[in-house]
This record gives sequence, C-alpha cells and structure tokens, in this order.
Amino acid sequence: MLEQWWLWAAFFALVLGILWIDIRFVGGGHSHKVSVKEAGIWTLIWVAVAMAFNAGLWFYFNHIGGAELAHQKTVEFLTGYLLEKALAVDNVFVWLMIFSFFAIPAELQRRVLLYGVLGAIILRSIMVFGGAYLINQFHWILYVFGAFLVFSGLKMVLVKESEEGLQDNALLAFMRRHMKLTDNLEGERFFVVKQGVRYATPLLLVLLLVEFSDVIFAVDSIPAIFAVTTDPFIVLTSNIFAIMGLRAMYFLLAGVAERFALLKYGLAAILVFIGTKMLIIEWYKIPTGIALAVVAAILAISMAASWFTSKPKQ
Repeated sequence: MLEQWWLWAAFFALVLGILWIDIRFVGGGHSHKVSVKEAGIWTLIWVAVAMAFNAGLWFYFNHIGGAELAHQKTVEFLTGYLLEKALAVDNVFVWLMIFSFFAIPAELQRRVLLYGVLGAIILRSIMVFGGAYLINQFHWILYVFGAFLVFSGLKMVLVKESEEGLQDNALLAFMRRHMKLTDNLEGERFFVVKQGVRYATPLLLVLLLVEFSDVIFAVDSIPAIFAVTTDPFIVLTSNIFAIMGLRAMYFLLAGVAERFALLKYGLAAILVFIGTKMLIIEWYKIPTGIALAVVAAILAISMAASWFTSKPKQ
C-alpha cells in the first residue's frame, strides 16, 4: 500500500477537505453552544462519509484483487473504525471532566476541541507509521502490544478517574509553574498581552490537557487497531475517520454522559479481548469478522445496560 502514493495523497486531500468543511460550516464557523440536534446531524454525516469511503475501498480492492480481497479489507476497515469509535468514548468522558474542572462554557469548548482533533490527527498519523515500522522490523512486538492492552483493560476497571485527580496532575502543575497565566478566561483567546507582557489563558491549559489526554488514549487505541490489521493504510484511514467525528460525538454525549456509567467496563472488556487476540495469534487467529461481531456486541450490551440501569438528570 505504501507504494500507492497517489492513494495516500487522495486520502489526505479528502481529510483536508473534510476539515475545511468542519471548520467553515459546523456551527457557522463561530463560537456558540452546539445543540444536541446539531451534534447528532453532524455525527450522522461523519459516519456516512466513513461508510462511503469504505464502499470506495471495496470497489478499489475488488478492481485490483477481486471480491475476496475487497471483503477482507472493508471488514478490517469497519472493525478498526468501530474499535476506535468505542475507545474514543472514554476520551470524551475525560474531556467532560477537564471542561468541568476548569468551568469552561459550552460556547468555548468547540474551539478547544477543534485544535484537539487537529492535533490528534497529526499524532495518530505519526504513531501509525511508527507502529507499522516496528511491526515490520520486530514481529514479536505484537505480543508486547497485546500484553499492554490486557493490562490497560484491567487498569480501566480498577482505577477510578475523577476531577479531584486533576489537582495533582503533573503536567498541569508544571504549566502553572512555568507560564504566566491570567486568572480568568479571555473569550476564545489562548494568549493575551497586558501591559506589554504576554499571558496564557486558562483555555490554553485546557487545550494542552486535551492534547495530552489524546496521547494517553492513542497509546491504547493504536496497538488495538494493529490487532485487526497491519496494513498501515487501513489502520490510518479507519483511525482518522473515527476521530474526525469525535467533536460532534462529544457534544452529542455531553448531556447524557451520566447515563453511560457502565460503558467503561465494556471498553475494558474490548481491550482485554483485543489484547488476548494478539497474544494467541501464533496459535489461533481470530477471524476479523468474529472480532467485529464481538466488539459490536460488547459495546451494545454495555451501552444498553448503562442506559436502562441509570436515571436521567432532573
């Protein structure tokens, strides 16, 4: 796939076009509180774009290798896309915690998440190419990835995250010691100049924490998708399409996050399953179609259980 440079170029051109549409048209390109209706519409649009891209992949691979290859690649894309979407939900909950801790108004969150998603795309691209290189050079690293995913899944169940934990966050403490900060927000601005001195605003701290949180989650999600396929093109495209709609998904879930308290257990089970899939690959290779069905089932059951066992806010 790396030899098909034009395919990579076409994909990145498509991503840039989508980003331009997102920046220019989502919410009219200005600061505002994103409604659930608006977030829902754009979430459906991003999912539709991803599925249209996957359909295009089917026709391409069917042309160069036949229906069997086309089916294999499109199932790999769909599995990777669903896996990344599922794991991204936990990232959304962390964003909610960060915004709540800093009391960031809803109309300012859109700008932070825009830059957050842009940073995530660059970071994921670097990590995917790095991971593909390591796997090609050292096949045994798949077992390291698998063990790490099992560990991460167990840790997700045992470790409880809370807003109080941000008080002792090392990155936040470092930034506060080494940066001149304003006491209050200054609209959408990350920096302001007062009496000739440049100050960072609390919104910059929030942006840096959002970017840092994506680094942490990428460490889980990138190895997980390599358990589905080691084709760097499928890994990267499914990953980026999953995070492209992450901003809209955040605003869609923001108002009902408390209704999905059990979801983290489902995500933990998915990580353990994917990690185990990598660890046993030498003896048994779980078909991608079965992996897709297992991930979808775990996600659906955990979401349904969360919704029906929780009570909505009054």
